[in-house]
Formats: sequence, structure tokens, C-alpha cells
Amino acid sequence: MKIKLIKTKAKEIFTKSKLPGCDWAINQYVGCDHSCLYCYAKFISRWRPPDYGKWGGWVEAKMNAPELVSGRHVDGWVYMSSISDPYQSVEKELGLTRKILENLDKTIKISIQTKSDLILRDIDLFRQFKDIEVGLTINTFTGKAKNIFEPGAISSEQRIKALKILKKAGLKTFVFVSPLLPGLIDLKKAIEETKDYADYYFFEFINIRAAGAEFMEALRQHFPESHEILRDRRRFLEFVKESKKVISSENIKVHAIEIHGS
Repeated sequence: MKIKLIKTKAKEIFTKSKLPGCDWAINQYVGCDHSCLYCYAKFISRWRPPDYGKWGGWVEAKMNAPELVSGRHVDGWVYMSSISDPYQSVEKELGLTRKILENLDKTIKISIQTKSDLILRDIDLFRQFKDIEVGLTINTFTGKAKNIFEPGAISSEQRIKALKILKKAGLKTFVFVSPLLPGLIDLKKAIEETKDYADYYFFEFINIRAAGAEFMEALRQHFPESHEILRDRRRFLEFVKESKKVISSENIKVHAIEIHGS
């Protein structure tokens, strides 16, 4: 899919964040070419022109973002990014993420999360920060599920390889296991293949409301059993219970388990 790239300028780049454990967010990009069907940030499309097209087909790039961080300091944790992926493919061309990291006050506490192994490019800059953590979203989607739900992202295997390299480089790392979906995510595998390279974990069960009708319809058509479990409160809570058992049996540090609408 050809991505529609819209170059913009921002007035501010540090925005207050309500995400757990973060005080600020930096979103140098809005939109994401990973095209994840379940993405909670799709709501942003409501406030964009119709000619942008579907979520996953367009990306706004705040071209002056590197200038906006220069000489600035904020207290608390800064998260990169909350409505995009800082290492999606347009970053290869534009390099906004790298330029921001070059200009950013190295005493700022920063947490970076991605689904891309392009993150490895910036290990040299990560080492300059006093307090930094880097993480990968890993969920074990394969085959049809991967093609439907994360068509633009690299495989979980490639993400795990990137995680290993980041950890071997001496960086603090985390794994975000999301979205937890019945019958489609091998939770035990996700943990056991990453636990030697992750300092801690976040877990998130699918956010049905944010994922939206298109996601649920695709789930119903292609994975009806998973869809039925999500629609049955009793069965869904049993899935949550069993998932928590797996997590608690693995002897890992868990920062949060997010269950939406519980």
C-alpha cells in the first residue's frame, strides 16, 4: 500500500499523557503505516479530511519536531509515541525520530516503544541518555492473523531478535504483549521467548471498543471462536483468569495488566 505522507508543522511537541507510567508524549508522527486493524488510535481519523483515506494509509509528519525539543526539559517520563510508531517505515526517509533524540535533553526520562527493528539504528543515541527504556510490542501473530491484523508490521520473530540486540547493548528493555486475544496469541511462548531479554512486561487484553466494528467483523469472519469468547462475558473472564495464571507462573516483573471495560 502506498502511504499518503502529509508534512506539517506543530506548535508544541510535548503533550500531557494519561497513559500508565507516562507524564508526557512525543508524537512526531500522527498515523501509522503498520495498519494494525485493532489500533486504538484510529479515532484520530474522525478529525482528518476524508481524502486522507483509511487508517494505515496516511501519516502526518511534524517536520519541525526536532526543533521543538531543542533546549527543552520536562519532568517525569516521556513516552514515544502514543498515537503512532516512532520507527514506522516513513522514519527511514525522514529521520524525525533520530533528529529528536539528537536534540533532546539527555537528562529527560524517556520510554520508547515500537513494532519495528529500525529501532536498532539508534542504539548509539540511546546510550547517551541517563534514564531510558526501550520496548517492543510482541504478540505472536502468525499467518492469516498477522496478515489481517498487522499487515504493515514485521513479524514477532524479528521483533524478538531486535529485543535481544537491545538488551545485549546494555539497555533497559520491556515487552508489551498486546492485544491478548483468545486462541490467537500464544502467551506462554511470548513470555518464554523474551524473558531473558526483558526487564519487565506490560500486558493488555483487546480493547474491543477502541478496536472498532471493522476489527470485530474481521474477527467474526475469520476467527469465529475468538469472536464468540469476546462476546460472552463469562467466557471472556475465564480467558482473562487463565491468562493471568500463565503470567503469574513465569517469574517475571509485570508493570501492568490492562483489562478494558472490566
